[in-house]
Amino acid sequence: MKIYTKTGDKGETALYGGTRVSKASARVESYGTIDELNSFIGVAKSEVKDEQVLNQLKKIQFDLFTLGSESATPTDKLTLANGKSRLALMITDTEIEELEHWMDDFEKELAPLQYFILPGGGRSATSLHVCRTVCRRAERSLVFLNESEEVRPELIKYLNRLSDYLFVLARYVSKLNNETEEYWNPNDR
Repeated sequence: MKIYTKTGDKGETALYGGTRVSKASARVESYGTIDELNSFIGVAKSEVKDEQVLNQLKKIQFDLFTLGSESATPTDKLTLANGKSRLALMITDTEIEELEHWMDDFEKELAPLQYFILPGGGRSATSLHVCRTVCRRAERSLVFLNESEEVRPELIKYLNRLSDYLFVLARYVSKLNNETEEYWNPNDR
């Protein structure tokens, strides 16, 4: 099988279920941004040394593929004519709760926040801050899509929680690497 199909040469692509849409559609923008986030997480993984964190990031990349496949599927195409799900996996509260559990564990190791943190630190923490901002963009893109086409709320909730996780993880990795956090303190101006 060749990687190129030539079916997208006129600026359209097929969604799961067969519907053809413009590559500029809100749905394509949404799952494209999720794919971009997944790639940035791959970059962050190349900087992280902690095995527990690497395992979590690998699981998140798997979940982002699941989320991306659902966001590439119009809601009316999620169920086949025989009543079965078109997709083998979907994001559920289980994945959201997993992120919350991981955050709770990391936050036990961190000093309480008193100020906003400037995105920075070492390479791994900085990469995770970039992931966080791309995640927020992916979330905004799903919210925008949901204004015109239905999106299951679990997808938006997952991305919202993931951006929180990435923030906490950037702080945790900074601590693991003995890097000083830089604060945005308006009183320091």
